[in-house]
Amino acid sequence: MANNKAFTRGIRQQSQWQLPDNQVTPEAVFKDRRNIIKTLGLGALGASIPGQVQAGIFDLFGDKPATPFLTHPLKFAKPEQYQPTQALTPESKVTRHNNFYEFGTSKSDPFENAQDFSVNPWALRIEGLVDNPLTLDADDLANMFALEERTYRLRCVEAWSMVVPWVGFSLASLLKKVGVKSQATHVAFETLFDPEQMPGQRNRLMGGGIHYPYVEGLTIAEAMNELSLMAVGLYGKTLPPQNGAPVRLVVPWKYGFKSIKSVVRIRVMDKQPPTSWNQLAPHEYGFYANVNPGVDHPRWSQATERSIGEGGLFSAKRIKTLPFNGYGEQVADLYASLDLRRFY
Repeated sequence: MANNKAFTRGIRQQSQWQLPDNQVTPEAVFKDRRNIIKTLGLGALGASIPGQVQAGIFDLFGDKPATPFLTHPLKFAKPEQYQPTQALTPESKVTRHNNFYEFGTSKSDPFENAQDFSVNPWALRIEGLVDNPLTLDADDLANMFALEERTYRLRCVEAWSMVVPWVGFSLASLLKKVGVKSQATHVAFETLFDPEQMPGQRNRLMGGGIHYPYVEGLTIAEAMNELSLMAVGLYGKTLPPQNGAPVRLVVPWKYGFKSIKSVVRIRVMDKQPPTSWNQLAPHEYGFYANVNPGVDHPRWSQATERSIGEGGLFSAKRIKTLPFNGYGEQVADLYASLDLRRFY
């Protein structure tokens, strides 16, 4: 694990991940995982999924009413090493361009279909190989830990990216609170399963063919890394539902699907847990899912990305994707013994 000096140097002094402002540009056409659902066939589901081949590229630029879901300001510190040195993605884009298949597979579906989502009551259980199992409600999540704002790049496996100011607390602080047993090797995460609130869970066609609830996992070393964040807000306010309210994981050196949303269960384990996209398409999505421009998706390149920012649909420019999304100084040592082309 990188020391604090190396970490500060990597974030503040134009580290690789810190793009110049003129490179943080809007997205135009992106490769959407909805195409995966069609190309996989999903014979068990019947025929190809209607409407899944449309990328929805105009979702970002339409005029839509604001969601009625109420967010509120949070109190948080602003550690210098996590503050932005490049332009943030506009909040309107961050909250209206989402992959959250529980609410539908179009980029605009989560914003449109999560308006009535309720986070009260909420229960996040931390269990498994821990000394002190814990259950937290939404208020606990915002008040039990010291919150801080961290600006991270978010790189989607579909070759687009954002720059987002998250508010949250380190996953390590939560794991230290419950006390991880010595035999633990992995941490499993689970999203809320509530088909009444999440229409994508009622119909596997609408939900992208995923077997719900959505699950993800990290190694203990990844979970304890200083960058791993449990986010409860963005842009200084509590999370809206389309972004994973009331709490989500953010692991910025991995593709976005690893940053599981609306988490209700964290289980510390002594074996590698299953993960949803790996179960659906194991030849396309590995367990680690580290951002790696040298390992292409089977159907598109990962060497470049489109960074969503200000501007119109046709002004976007591609930028080079960086190994580990630019966070190599902080995380590369975690994988020193792994062949990252094999363990993708």
